[in-house]
Amino acid sequence: MEASIQTLIDKFHRKMENDEQAKEEVMPLKKTVNIDLGTEHYSLKLENAQISDFKPEVIDEADITLVTTPESLQGLIDGTLRPMKAYVTKKITVKGKIQDLMFLKKFF
Repeated sequence: MEASIQTLIDKFHRKMENDEQAKEEVMPLKKTVNIDLGTEHYSLKLENAQISDFKPEVIDEADITLVTTPESLQGLIDGTLRPMKAYVTKKITVKGKIQDLMFLKKFF
């Protein structure tokens, strides 16, 4: 899944480069994110509309923790699983504020 997540991060960076309105909306956000896939764990940081420190480890006390399976995350990435449907059917769980969930939606 690491390569798929990196592809998603690259897509996010391209969007920030090409969409000034989205960049302005994301610019003030400063978040740490954990992705728990059961057998795989990743973390990243968002600051100044850039994602950095993408690593195969977790951050203590992250702002957002996304818990799902590799299959569900791949479905979110490739568009075969809609974010709200995944959340409602508990294919993903998000630990964090509801505003953080809305923020995550920008990635998919």
